[in-house]
Amino acid sequence: MKRNVLVMILLSFVLGFSWAKGNDSGTAESSEIEKLNRVLSSMSQKCKDAIPDGDAREFLADLHKVLDSRADFSKDDLSPFYLIDKKHNVGADYVPKGLIHLEKNPDYEINKNNLSLRPEAYAALARLAAAAKKDGVTLTVSSTYRSYEYQKNLFQYWVKVDGLAEAERESAREGTSQHQLGMALDFAPVDDAFDKTPGGKWVYEHAADYGWSLSFPQGYEDVTGFRWECWHFRYIGVEACRFQKKWFSNVQQFMIEFLDEWVK
Repeated sequence: MKRNVLVMILLSFVLGFSWAKGNDSGTAESSEIEKLNRVLSSMSQKCKDAIPDGDAREFLADLHKVLDSRADFSKDDLSPFYLIDKKHNVGADYVPKGLIHLEKNPDYEINKNNLSLRPEAYAALARLAAAAKKDGVTLTVSSTYRSYEYQKNLFQYWVKVDGLAEAERESAREGTSQHQLGMALDFAPVDDAFDKTPGGKWVYEHAADYGWSLSFPQGYEDVTGFRWECWHFRYIGVEACRFQKKWFSNVQQFMIEFLDEWVK
């Protein structure tokens, strides 16, 4: 019978077990088990509870696939797994390198003229949209990269419309928005009906196959800091999407927090 991966790690660490004693590989694995114990111990209880039963060795193998996938992203920009939320931010001067402007094209629609994405996300959107088109679904992109100043003005707008408390649930303060990374987008319509549309249903089923992850799932406002946004997806790559689904109950925030702690 399988045990929760966290329990297995704690047992391995406390009892001094090694998966392959007597060689360098075993020493390396023991070191990683110890590190994994430290990292998981620092996670929130809700994150720990989200981790399913499984084997620690398998967990680490999948983790390294995710870490290796960083080679598919620019080394001159922020990590694709950069932690940005209400407690972690970027500065006013941060602008993703090589932003590509979204132009009118046969695969997806755009409803604004000033949309752009980091190159990796731009290419991934093209692949996603082309696949949707083959299935008879045309996606519409409504929002992509936002500058620090743009987000500042947007947040203040929602404060005026809805009040501060509600604005905090629905809009990020400047420097704390995934949109500033140039790796996130909003599909249209930007409302709670999106997941009921043909585009929304298709994206929910297939987005992860192209490296796109839902950022703010339903029922996790206490974790993400934001209410459910069925239209908001972040590009993190296929391996990370698999890792997130397999080991973190498909909650992006849990996985990103774990990766952030791991690489520190």
